[in-house]
Amino acid sequence: MQIADPVGSGIVDSLARPGGNVTGFMNYEFSIAGKWVELLKQIAPNVRRAAVLRDPQGSGAIEYGVIQAAAQSLKVEVSPVNTSDASEIERAVAAFARAPNGGLIVTTNATTTVHRDLIITLAAQHKLPAVYFDRFFAAAGGLISYGPDYIDQYRRAAGYVDRILKGEKPADMPVQAPNKYELALNLKPAKRLGLTIPETLLATADEVIQ
Repeated sequence: MQIADPVGSGIVDSLARPGGNVTGFMNYEFSIAGKWVELLKQIAPNVRRAAVLRDPQGSGAIEYGVIQAAAQSLKVEVSPVNTSDASEIERAVAAFARAPNGGLIVTTNATTTVHRDLIITLAAQHKLPAVYFDRFFAAAGGLISYGPDYIDQYRRAAGYVDRILKGEKPADMPVQAPNKYELALNLKPAKRLGLTIPETLLATADEVIQ
């Protein structure tokens, strides 16, 4: 299963000592949400407002809190956009885009994944720079994404399987957060938005999509 908050979801007792018969690797560490704000400001310095597409329940509320803290230090005003369905997303983004100097931050939840093509289209239609949580958004035409390297997590998970098969107990094996992230940039939306990608971003990107 894929769980962002195994303790909050009641799957394990703690990250260090899971207890029971479950351990593994988290999809995300909530502090990553602050990085999304930094990247939005770095790639689009004129952004003063950001709509945060989020699930209002569970991990979405925690991510939004992290984003709020980071946004305050960067002088960016953030507004939550709940993502219960496509029509709600479309209405909220259109309303947000009526004022200038806006951008989007798309956080981790199933609804934004399902409606990724709509969100990417809305960002282009309303000329909103957007930061996404997974590279498949950038690959599908989104501006920039920053998220865990899942291949690295699968490799590390294989090591856990090996240890369990050799007799170790999952209860004693800590749940681990991602330790490798990937940054993807798509130059086509950057060009349409008239953005100049900073050399520092180009130099650190794991993937630059032409």
